[in-house]
Amino acid sequence: MLHYLQIENFAIVKQLKLHLDSGLTIISGETGAGKSILIDALSLVLGDRADSTVVRTNGGETARVSAVFTLPPAAQAWLQQQQLNNGHECAVRRVINHNGRSRGYINEQPVSVQTLRQLGEYLIDIHGQHAHQSLLKSEAQRQIVDDTVTDKRVLEQVTQAYQHWKSLKTALDNLGGQDREAKIAFLRYQVQELEAFELTTEALTTLENEHRRLANAHKLVENCQLALTLLDNEETGAILSCLNQANQILENVQKHDEQLNNITALLAGAVIQTQEAAGELRHYLHHLDIDTTRLQAVQQEIVTLQDLARKHRVRFAELPAHFEKLTNQLNELENYEENASHLEAELVQALQAYRVGAEVLHQQRVKTAQPLGEQISAEMHKLGMPGGQLVIAVSADEDAPPASTGTDIIEFLVTTNLGHAPKPLHKVASGGELSRISLAIQVISAQSSGVPILVFDEVDVGIGGGVAEIVGQSLNQLSQQRQVLCITHLPQVACQGHHHLQVSKIFKQENTHAHIKVLDTEQRVEEIARMLGGVEITSQSLAHAQEMLQHSRQSM
Repeated sequence: MLHYLQIENFAIVKQLKLHLDSGLTIISGETGAGKSILIDALSLVLGDRADSTVVRTNGGETARVSAVFTLPPAAQAWLQQQQLNNGHECAVRRVINHNGRSRGYINEQPVSVQTLRQLGEYLIDIHGQHAHQSLLKSEAQRQIVDDTVTDKRVLEQVTQAYQHWKSLKTALDNLGGQDREAKIAFLRYQVQELEAFELTTEALTTLENEHRRLANAHKLVENCQLALTLLDNEETGAILSCLNQANQILENVQKHDEQLNNITALLAGAVIQTQEAAGELRHYLHHLDIDTTRLQAVQQEIVTLQDLARKHRVRFAELPAHFEKLTNQLNELENYEENASHLEAELVQALQAYRVGAEVLHQQRVKTAQPLGEQISAEMHKLGMPGGQLVIAVSADEDAPPASTGTDIIEFLVTTNLGHAPKPLHKVASGGELSRISLAIQVISAQSSGVPILVFDEVDVGIGGGVAEIVGQSLNQLSQQRQVLCITHLPQVACQGHHHLQVSKIFKQENTHAHIKVLDTEQRVEEIARMLGGVEITSQSLAHAQEMLQHSRQSM
């Protein structure tokens, strides 16, 4: 659940610190007060798209949103895999600069926006007030069914089977075609251009090392000669001579004190190692050539290879891998018949595996569709559509080409009047009816969702009276297992909440600020009385609000 939300310089919020509890939290306020800011901030901190417009005017350079969640087991396991786990709680933060750039953090570790979004999928479902508009799309209808199934692995396996089939088909398409001979000719030219050089990672490394040595030969000779002089030169009091003298001096007196034995042994070893180092240096200097001709040849070879790398649009170090790739592509095209036959056999097997998986997915969807349609229909009855029925038709299109989501055609058929045959959703439902059907779907889908936080942003638009009370009861029921946040204008919904937040605008020093207040019992009565309507809050409206709250407590 969401425990804590802090907002700074976001939209019209200067600073807000909000502690939240379990159950149903109502968010209300006058139209235009900024109620959706809380939802926008919550979406943003969990990876929603950000731009510079969210930074409050005259609020500084950055906007910040922070949140603290209690994690469900699935989220804990996922964070553990990402090496971001910090126990059963998680602190998330998003910082947006005035230029639109943003930074994300999980448990104070920098993360990408994609990582925030992936975490959000484990924590929260947001049902917006315009959800019914996308409900008319077949893709959205399919997604509702797939979100409801218990075993999500079936769809994942179909997607993987499709991707495998698609990769094989692409490979086969690349082998054939009318331009195959042209591809072969061009690849052969590229390969011949590169095979004139020894293009292996080891060869390039050796070439670069040789160039570095030849280019610095004078410096190598000068420094090595100086080092040898310091090590072994009797005329200058070199290190080897000094070590020998020190060792002889101590050997003359070590018989008087055994503690000197270890020191003389160390000096003797140092003499031997210094002699070996000096010998190695002499050998190195003897074989070190200053070959300007070879240096020019190596430089020219490197320049040529760098030009080839630019021509082939790869980095210098990538030339060996690029050469190998071109060679493989040429071999595949030159051995077209053998490779095509092999790919065609693999493609047939991949397609067969895909069809088997798609059939399993089809059966799963058919099995899910009927009870889901019945549950949504029952919810529609509660929402003032007693003759309403929603049927989910799932049909397999055997002629359809493979797709990542299978080949099923899923369509929501609905009737709002008892005795009438269900028809496609877009042909039957009016705007108000579509809103209620959408709400019914969201309530049912939320029950099957595994996320711990559900947010409803004015999904009750166009609903009133007794139906509104039923909506509030449904949300209250959901909050027994999940934390629910609900923005609403309806007093019948508001009185069903366990907690109540009021959003209002404050005009101060020529600036507009959003203010959010946690209401106590008396303040809730006043707010619900305001929501009941009327220019002034009267004793009668207060009494009505009090009665509604008492009635809702009794039914909880």
